[in-house]
Amino acid sequence: MSTPHNEANLGDIAKTVIMPGDPLRAKYIAENFLEDYTLVNKVRGMYAYTGFYKGKKITVMASGMGMPSMGIYAYELYKFYDVENIIRIGSCGGYLPELKLFNIVLSKRVFSEGNFALTLNNDDCHEVDGSEFLNSVIKNTAENNNIKIFEGNTICADCFDVYMANVDEFLKRIPDGFNPYSAEMEAFALFYVAKILNKNASCLMSVVDSKFIKEIATPEERQTGLNNMIKLALESSLELN
Repeated sequence: MSTPHNEANLGDIAKTVIMPGDPLRAKYIAENFLEDYTLVNKVRGMYAYTGFYKGKKITVMASGMGMPSMGIYAYELYKFYDVENIIRIGSCGGYLPELKLFNIVLSKRVFSEGNFALTLNNDDCHEVDGSEFLNSVIKNTAENNNIKIFEGNTICADCFDVYMANVDEFLKRIPDGFNPYSAEMEAFALFYVAKILNKNASCLMSVVDSKFIKEIATPEERQTGLNNMIKLALESSLELN
């Protein structure tokens, strides 16, 4: 069995998928955290590796950047490969002054002003929640492993917020009371697809830039400096069926 975007056979993909955006980050996780791993997809360079973490079968697969790419891969994983849980791990912009580089944010609710839900499902939806069950597992795992996380709402944008002509004008269009902790580009599609297919989805993010700090993480730091987030996602997967 395969799809237009995934050459893996049914059974090659685990029930739980850890999903970074960057294919090289998926490769990094497989090489540094998994045992007996196998490359099960390389179509379009969107690497997927299935292996074992502390004896648990886990798949790590890249999503690419943006909602359209995430929407395709999440839909196919849930619909055609019987995946039950996807934990997105990625980078984000921090929207709270207390967030520092590589602090971890767990997304509770996501807002998008885009039309992903309308196009996919004729649903004029712009806010969607992450899985309460999966988020509770992650929070408990973080506490048990002494990993500090910030749980809050996330903006999912159609473009990299650093490149926006006027981010303050964009923020004026955010619903009153939403109070975003972070901004990224994939979580709305993941959460919405999980919602309509009755699956579980969460989003963990490491802060790599912020309007409140001058430092910006380098590409190398983004790929290799996120081990606490990776560990949290993998340790959480041990608690899932």
